[in-house]
Amino acid sequence: MMTKREFLGLLAAGSGAAALGPARAWADRIRILGEGPAPDRTLGTPQASPEFRRLVAGVLLGTRRSYGSLHVFWLHGAPPPAPLAIATLEEARQRGDLAIAERPQATVPSLVVENRGKLHALLLAGEILLGGKQNRVVTEDVLLPPASGPVDLAVYCVEQGRWAGTSGGFSARGTFAAPALRARVMDKSGQQRVWAEVDRYAARMAAPSPTRSYQAVDDKAEVRAHRQAVEQAVDTRAPAGALGAAVFVAGALTGLDLFADPGLFVREWPKLLRAQALESYDRRALEDVDEAGLRARVAALLERAAGIEGTVRRGAGVGRLFEFRLERGRGAALVAEGQVVHAAVL
Repeated sequence: MMTKREFLGLLAAGSGAAALGPARAWADRIRILGEGPAPDRTLGTPQASPEFRRLVAGVLLGTRRSYGSLHVFWLHGAPPPAPLAIATLEEARQRGDLAIAERPQATVPSLVVENRGKLHALLLAGEILLGGKQNRVVTEDVLLPPASGPVDLAVYCVEQGRWAGTSGGFSARGTFAAPALRARVMDKSGQQRVWAEVDRYAARMAAPSPTRSYQAVDDKAEVRAHRQAVEQAVDTRAPAGALGAAVFVAGALTGLDLFADPGLFVREWPKLLRAQALESYDRRALEDVDEAGLRARVAALLERAAGIEGTVRRGAGVGRLFEFRLERGRGAALVAEGQVVHAAVL
């Protein structure tokens, strides 16, 4: 972990640094390129998470909202008696509480983050960070305590053609990785496969970029228009009491997210929906939607998840990450102070 003095020095130096020339940038990128997050911190053999099991076992399927090929099923349950006070990435940034920067010796797979606020701050696996020497994506859920001090943040690059910048800092515009990219990230598939997934989305959406940036996909005018139509039809405001949502696109489950705190889900849902909307952009709607069949699939998934075993390890911030395989999918739950802050199955 970086010292406070080193981190403050990094921010000061980053604000005045000059952009690297193309040749130097390419040489530096080859020299520093890493293949993924920090070494595994697994704590033991496969085991269950009682907090995750308790949350999943109490989930009830609610109503469905749809637009074209996209179908959302709300997930309801009992919230904890005293949920943690947590700020989202955007909320913490708007308050000036969260600083994200390149390391003093910049490397592709690692940044430095510090929560200077009085609330916990949550970064979700799939959050897109813009700026620095290249845009990055967060690889796993991270819960930073108040006044956290500098913390190493594992990331992948989602802008292959750039390694330069006059500032070491990062911003967040609420961009979130689309399901297939998010799955690669959560699966720790490696930088090359993450780049390949970015390229696939860019080709599919016809959204080329000089730096091969994922942000170009999200910024495409036609994609934005489709996303706005989805937001109006499905609603970015989750219903009261909902803990999460299961989403299908063209009959395939593209993500299930659960939060112990319904208030936190309401605030995180808009960017999760935007990512799902991107996935449905060019997918043809099914002529006949088998709602009963989709509901049965979600119920069966939840039933299997309640009994699943996986590995438990320390998170980069506070809490522990419970990670597991479920059929062909990957699941993870961040647990802190006896409750599931967030869980996802892709």
